[in-house]
Amino acid sequence: MDATNSKCIGIMSGTSLDGIDIILCEFNEVNGKISHHIQCSETIDYPTNWKEKLQTAHTLNAYEFTKLDYQYGIYIGEIICSFMDKNNLNKETISFIASHGHTIFHNPTEHITCQIGDGTSIYATTGIRVIYDFRRLDITLKGQGAPLVPIGDLLLFNDYQFCLNLGGFSNISYSINNKRIAYDISPANIVLNHYTHKIGLSYDDKGSIASRGAVQMDLLSALNNLQYYKQLPPKSLGREWVEEKVLPLIDQFQYQMPDILRTYSEHIVQQVSNSIRGLETGKLLITGGGAHNTFLIERLKQSTKHTVFIPKKEVIDYKEALIFALLGWLKLNHKENVLATYTGAIRNSISGIVIDG
Repeated sequence: MDATNSKCIGIMSGTSLDGIDIILCEFNEVNGKISHHIQCSETIDYPTNWKEKLQTAHTLNAYEFTKLDYQYGIYIGEIICSFMDKNNLNKETISFIASHGHTIFHNPTEHITCQIGDGTSIYATTGIRVIYDFRRLDITLKGQGAPLVPIGDLLLFNDYQFCLNLGGFSNISYSINNKRIAYDISPANIVLNHYTHKIGLSYDDKGSIASRGAVQMDLLSALNNLQYYKQLPPKSLGREWVEEKVLPLIDQFQYQMPDILRTYSEHIVQQVSNSIRGLETGKLLITGGGAHNTFLIERLKQSTKHTVFIPKKEVIDYKEALIFALLGWLKLNHKENVLATYTGAIRNSISGIVIDG
């Protein structure tokens, strides 16, 4: 099957555990320019048992962790099969599945990253070629293993000077002096959702709770003074850093929930603003779950001179799944899909493991 213009499935699970995003899309290349079309898409909410398993996966022993990796691969495969049935898709017409998996460990300083969702299990369940494990090669090449999405910003969304994703973490990519810069800015929904879970909510809908709170300047100052924000790119963040540095810091202040959410939202806004301050004004594309946070977006608009664009819902919700499908497409077409200028690796790479029986 020709990989240059055939249908493929992209599947993504973010650190905020707001569900599994799955798309069917198609890429075409004409005169060196890649175009894309999302044909159908869906977000599958995690049932309680799977959310609990993923939240505690980092505490498992080696045997139980290996078992979970296998089980999660089967679970992803079953979701893909259900998605195909629902949309009357024939597996013979699908070139490949590109799966990000779910990140459990990410500590590039120790050359460790791990996304569970065993590719062989996905292949055995679906019978479709699978490409997975997109981060570890870059880590081995002394890179951060992240961010990976900016290759899609460069190839698919280059009409925008800045591409900001507000997911579990906020990350940005932009071009300056003909060089693409990309890095994680700060934790975002992974922190906001951590606190809303304490009051029985999956997330703060449209930022309504945060909007009722007050910015607590001592907490905001402490957050902004975290050492990570003084580091220069390339740099990336993981759950471990949040649990070690951010959550204990917030908890020691013992503020009420609206004030915590308001102050942390302001922290996100200030760190995003810092990341693009002083750069030539241009179009800022915002995607990810945070793009639905009306209060957060209004604060971002107020804090920047850049023109903020919120795309159609399909792009907001499925851009990352789309770009991991693109990473798979680049892999099969022997094109570099992880760039050292983003990750700090010693060289570019064609990353991903292919399973095709």
